[in-house]
Amino acid sequence: FTEILLLIWIKILYAVLSIIGNLLVVIMAFKRSSRMKPPELLSVNLALTDLGAAVFMYPLAVASAWSHHWLGGDASCVYYGLAGFFFGSASVMNLTALAVVRFIVSLNLHSPKEKVSWRKVKILCLWSWLYALIWALFPVLGWGRYGPEPFGLSCSLAWGEMKQEGPSFVISLFSFNLVLPSVVIICCYFGIAMKLYFTYKKSANSNHVPNIIKLHRRLLIIAVLISIGFIGCWTPYGLVSLWSIFNDSSKIPPEVSLLPCMFAKSSTVYNPMIYYFFSKSFQREVKQLSWLCVGSNPCHVSNSVNDNNIYMVSVNVKSKETRRETLEYIFQELTFGSNDY
Repeated sequence: FTEILLLIWIKILYAVLSIIGNLLVVIMAFKRSSRMKPPELLSVNLALTDLGAAVFMYPLAVASAWSHHWLGGDASCVYYGLAGFFFGSASVMNLTALAVVRFIVSLNLHSPKEKVSWRKVKILCLWSWLYALIWALFPVLGWGRYGPEPFGLSCSLAWGEMKQEGPSFVISLFSFNLVLPSVVIICCYFGIAMKLYFTYKKSANSNHVPNIIKLHRRLLIIAVLISIGFIGCWTPYGLVSLWSIFNDSSKIPPEVSLLPCMFAKSSTVYNPMIYYFFSKSFQREVKQLSWLCVGSNPCHVSNSVNDNNIYMVSVNVKSKETRRETLEYIFQELTFGSNDY
């Protein structure tokens, strides 16, 4: 009973944090829709995938946990498993597309010309949904299958029941929905870090931005956080899945096999948190929301950096504060896509 109660509260926490966090991302995007740049649509699309998972999945899971049995039978189990696979895969593809687009933008920071058009970004968004839908439908069509998770209070891919079908589905899923996206994400953020390092190294002795240490360090930190967050959430789930297809999954204690599932589902929560804690522009826009401004201290946003300066790397200013804010702004645009690209 204690484990079930803990599971209920964890799922409620995931649902609340995911809905609030991702809804804020969508609201911020709507408020600045007239100033949005094409790549930012991917961030909104990512928030929509995480928000969809929280809205369409967690209520049924919480209700089932509260009732101490799965509600709705096999039909709702297939629905829940399909939704989880669909939104999870769409989120993974969005993260991958975001990394690629950010890398493309970083290739020529001096150019004010858009590297990625609205048409290309819309195609990427549509591709992420179609890719996820195709993979989510495979188990329904007979390649793989959905079934109850440990404790029987939620559903996912039934790894232990797919032995007779061979390892082809699990290996393919693991390769195309975890390994390859992980490699692409890591390579792109590493490429961004290297590009900025060499760009600022060349201008170290000129009147261009002279201090790259703080910017470079923060960029590496966020790149590592995004990569670790993605890989850390999904790798345990993938490894347990691979192990289950070749071994007897009943030997794994339910408490142990439940952990990878919970780690994977936490991926809907951490993205908005990263935006908030590492993007000062996102923090400022959240504080601008009137319904968050209470008491005698109204929200105030200081627009110290012009929105049109996002492509500029070299600045020639005497004020250390202005230079620091400009560095932070460039960093935010490369790593988050917040405000403008």
